[in-house]
Amino acid sequence: MAVIASVSGLNVAQPDMAVAFDASQSTLLWIINSYTLSLAALLLPLGAVGDRWGRRPVLLTGLVLFGVASAAAGLAPTAEVMLAARVLAGVGAAMIMPVTLAVITSTFPAEERGRAIGVWTGVAGGGGILGMFLSAALVDVANWRWLFLLPVALVAVALVMTLRSVPDSREPSRHGFDTVGALTSVVAVVGLIFVLQEGPERGWTAPVTLLSLLAGVVAATAFVVWELRRPAPLLDVRLFRERGLASGSVALLAVFGVQAGIFVVLFPFLQAVLGWSGLLSTLALMPMAVLMMMTSGLAPRLAERVGSRSTMALGVLLGGTGLALMATLVSVGGGYLSVLPGMLAMGVGMGLTMTPATEAITGALPRERQGVASALNDVTREFGTALGVALLGALLSAGYRGAIGSRLDAVPERTADTAREGVANAVEAAGTAGPHADALLRAARESFVDGWQQAMWAGVAVMGLLFVYIAVRGPGRPIDTTGGAATSVTSTTSVETGTARAAEDAASR
Repeated sequence: MAVIASVSGLNVAQPDMAVAFDASQSTLLWIINSYTLSLAALLLPLGAVGDRWGRRPVLLTGLVLFGVASAAAGLAPTAEVMLAARVLAGVGAAMIMPVTLAVITSTFPAEERGRAIGVWTGVAGGGGILGMFLSAALVDVANWRWLFLLPVALVAVALVMTLRSVPDSREPSRHGFDTVGALTSVVAVVGLIFVLQEGPERGWTAPVTLLSLLAGVVAATAFVVWELRRPAPLLDVRLFRERGLASGSVALLAVFGVQAGIFVVLFPFLQAVLGWSGLLSTLALMPMAVLMMMTSGLAPRLAERVGSRSTMALGVLLGGTGLALMATLVSVGGGYLSVLPGMLAMGVGMGLTMTPATEAITGALPRERQGVASALNDVTREFGTALGVALLGALLSAGYRGAIGSRLDAVPERTADTAREGVANAVEAAGTAGPHADALLRAARESFVDGWQQAMWAGVAVMGLLFVYIAVRGPGRPIDTTGGAATSVTSTTSVETGTARAAEDAASR
């Protein structure tokens, strides 16, 4: 929860940080994105480190590093110190995230593992919304620097619980650490995530965007080629032939992409269209977060009855239905109630999808590679989030600009140019638009709804394709990482202990 909340929580403090550091919008975005970038880039290597050198000491080290970095960010006197602290916090977070799930999958007995993963998934999914709510509350009632009290407090609690409850586990290997694979994975993730984060700001054809894309693609290709040749790869890419891992990864990529894209759309709707405060807007997301966390815990029980594939397919179907409801019911006059039914359906759908998808990913790798499995799960979430923000955000902006042009004929040209930049800009410009203010606000809000519908229908299309894919290729039942179905997968894909017969077992499953 501390790690996920730190991804989203700082967004609410952008105006205050800009004043405190005399920082530009570009600097603020780097302060926010540098954490996500360092977190995503180091997940795979540090997940493997936890498997090899001990999950408990890596978790403790990550918690201490994350807590110290969060405290330093809260006390930062300059933007440069803040940026360095955020990067360091991302390193600590990359040690925490994969190890937490690996501890669960490698220690819980098979009959309890699915429900434990459900709790982990619910906290990870709801942590972002909870972090935004608590952060907005702290900004409103105290000071933006108090935002970092939340992760420090959560880290302190986690340290005590880890020392008391978390057993140490490690899976030593006869082979050396895959340094080349680790380095190429870092370059690939940094390059591709940078493109998705900076492309909308700098332009998709800007030299730095294209160079980053080239570096990411080349590094990703080199990573795949190298891993296919290694006797003990960091990540055996042949695993993606296994239907559980492939479908789980695709499901998380799409669901987290759609979820992140919804937040990009919802916040300006609640704040700029409805005129709500940041705290009230975040509170409005809580029903979706609560349902997501509840159904994440219930998903394993449903999967035991009807199978993981059916559970995931039902979740995707509900998620797509929620998007369709938000696309058809939303209106300026309808307010919050016009989007609430869709939000509730999305919360249930995401909760039902995320837990079996996570279990499918972790179940596809053997016990000794659970840190890598967990890291792959987390990297998929990060890529989905970046992709959803970039694509659905771009569709929203394009739909808004395309709709507002014909509605500004009576508005002065300079004011109209400001309004075309976005709905928040239009609301601000209306304050000085004089007699044209009402027409400007009406045009901006109606145009935003048009862009909203375009983004939502794109999400419906994504969820529809995902539903078909899960129905055809989804996992059939919950997977055991220590025996049963997972044993055949482990034998299939582990180069160190693989046999030909296990390949036949995995293909039949």
